[in-house]
Amino acid sequence: MYLPVSLKKIAALQSYFKQLGICEEAIEEQFVHAGGPGGQNVNKVATCVVLTHRPSGISVRCQEERSQGLNRYRARMRLAEKIDDLQQGHKARRQQEIEKVRRQKRKRSKRAKEKMLADKRRRSVTKQARKSVTGKKYIEDLL
Repeated sequence: MYLPVSLKKIAALQSYFKQLGICEEAIEEQFVHAGGPGGQNVNKVATCVVLTHRPSGISVRCQEERSQGLNRYRARMRLAEKIDDLQQGHKARRQQEIEKVRRQKRKRSKRAKEKMLADKRRRSVTKQARKSVTGKKYIEDLL
């Protein structure tokens, strides 16, 4: 099996397969034409990789990269993650990462909202000062 990635990544993939009990002989590999961005290369060459794990029936399709070799590696990683999810029976590493990002975004949006409201208050005070004499009194009351 030739994959155009570093030897460390190949070794990590093989150890992950071994840990999950997946053997290469149980994987059926097909190459099909991909779609989307990538230009003429994508249209002419079968760069999309479809892997099927026969014992579990799990199928994975990968067409992220323009090269077939990188798609083969990524598809194998996805297949291993799916089988890991199936074996674990609970939230796997991938789901936890997604939730972590969601939490971080939620926190960021709270901070952004607070900043926006503070800017609005500051702007409101400036506008009140322009209106009339009572507006200046309003600012003095705030301070």
